[in-house]
Amino acid sequence: MLALRLARGARPLVQFRRLLVVAASAGTGFLLLCTLGYALGHPEAADGSALRLAWCLAPTAATVYLAVAVARTDPGTRPRSGLAAIGLGPARLMALSAATTAFTTALGSLLALLGFLHLRGDPTGMPFDGAAAGLLAADQPLPVPAALTLLALVPFTASVATAVALRPRGEPSPHGGDSDPDADDVAEVPAENPMPEPPAAPRPAPGGLPWGVAALAGGFAVEAHASRPGGAPGTALPGGLTGGPVAVLAGWALTALGLALAGPALTHLCGWLLQSVRPGAVRLLAGRGLQEDAGPIGRPLGVVCAVASGFYAMATLYAGTRPTPGPLTTLGAVVVGGCAVAALATAAVEVRQARADTVAALVRLGAPATVLRTAALLRAAALVAVFTPVTWVVAELAAMPLRG
Repeated sequence: MLALRLARGARPLVQFRRLLVVAASAGTGFLLLCTLGYALGHPEAADGSALRLAWCLAPTAATVYLAVAVARTDPGTRPRSGLAAIGLGPARLMALSAATTAFTTALGSLLALLGFLHLRGDPTGMPFDGAAAGLLAADQPLPVPAALTLLALVPFTASVATAVALRPRGEPSPHGGDSDPDADDVAEVPAENPMPEPPAAPRPAPGGLPWGVAALAGGFAVEAHASRPGGAPGTALPGGLTGGPVAVLAGWALTALGLALAGPALTHLCGWLLQSVRPGAVRLLAGRGLQEDAGPIGRPLGVVCAVASGFYAMATLYAGTRPTPGPLTTLGAVVVGGCAVAALATAAVEVRQARADTVAALVRLGAPATVLRTAALLRAAALVAVFTPVTWVVAELAAMPLRG
């Protein structure tokens, strides 16, 4: 009940982000149910049904990623002073975030079930009843346990991922060991001459670049091996994708993972480039901001670039005489792309909220607003200048074996 009250009393922007999670969960749930309908209508094609289910992993992962990103920026479950006094410590807030995520994704799964049943023609009295009866195996009885299991996949995974991402991380005592119960009484006595805190050390560069490069190299090697003459035969894939071995697609998945892992390091590199060669105040402010926010911005930006490279590979597959993408393929692409862009926008909002105190301090010191806007434009231009060619090169190399 508390999670529902917090969700109902949030601001409109927060509610809009939750509605995005509901929409993504509904799209993913509908794709999973369509896979079940294909299996019911084609009992002899067990391999095709399993392959379609495997293709649903991409929108499922994208939906879970967006749900976690929205939960991280939810102000209703953020630790605040005074909440611990009423029993809402970090662990309870983490549980509330997981419960809110489970509620929003379960609502999307319910909408997917209702839409699936109406398109099958099971309930009547609404528009489009039975519009896709043949595609969704309306002549076969729907196995309720299987449908509920598929629909519970996204809420369960999203809530667990949210709990893991927002789990409380205990800070060790400065004296080591367990805290002394009498230490609170001593801490209440103010010191006569408090020592000032030392300045924070610069944040080190993210260490995901070697793993990203290794995943990229492994993906290219898998694709080159799978697309060699006399290699594995092509496998019919959902949505009209034909003519390529599954190992080629697995190699592309590795390249996409490598690009996502290298995102924070590339963002940190953008900040370093802005500060190089005798920087001024604006370039220094923009570069330090990118280096400070390399983790929160770099990860979703790398995911967006990975999705863009995937769309480039799909455009390569559908070029020429290949059939046009089907409605389910289009829906999956919309879910994956929309979740990636929404997660990046959510991360940008989170970074802006975290930088609010710094911006306020700069304004109090007399920094003009044009300096802050110019620094923001420089950050965006540096990210575009670095990530665009990297994404194009990775997408071109990953799609090269698929042109055959």
